[in-house]
Amino acid sequence: MSEAEIPPFRAERRDAAENRQRILNAAIRLFEQYGVEQVSMNQIATEAQLGPGTLYRRYRNKSELCLDLIKDHVDLLFEDMEAYLELNRTEATSLRLKGILRIFLAFREKKLQLLNGVEESLSPNRSKTRTHGPIYHELHKLLVGLYEEMTASGVDRRPPDSVFRADMLLAALSSDSYLFQRDTRGYSPEAMLEQLYRTFVDRG
Repeated sequence: MSEAEIPPFRAERRDAAENRQRILNAAIRLFEQYGVEQVSMNQIATEAQLGPGTLYRRYRNKSELCLDLIKDHVDLLFEDMEAYLELNRTEATSLRLKGILRIFLAFREKKLQLLNGVEESLSPNRSKTRTHGPIYHELHKLLVGLYEEMTASGVDRRPPDSVFRADMLLAALSSDSYLFQRDTRGYSPEAMLEQLYRTFVDRG
């Protein structure tokens, strides 16, 4: 089929895919040069040589753009977590939960800027946006499941509510908290892992 014979909807779909790649390539260049936090959506549109309207039709804010950039890595993260849990299914649940925390902290350190960008939002209610994000949702579900296993096994005689516990742990794992503990308090990722384990998992 010649170029002239391509149906309009297919041409539009191809244009949308090309625009998406231009946006992502432009974002990567700017993020590498200036850092995620310092780059605006208008800068990305200019770098991609697209109008702001085209950019905002694809991404409502920088959070969504960062999530698109990182989504393949996030998929691999959760695959690694599931594989770890399966490989270590005979271990104590508390130790398996610690292993999940170790995997996530290594991922956060490696993808710190993009994860921070995912958690940011132009929404006035940033905390609501963060807790409704797909990374938060999937990790929360995983943590609640592990906490429920601990409760069922009788590890905790008076366990906190699993949903509340997972929310508080994820708050401690947020970019703001992680950077504060690392850069201000001076904790290494491994030291943070031990403190998180003692605070949210090992209550003995």
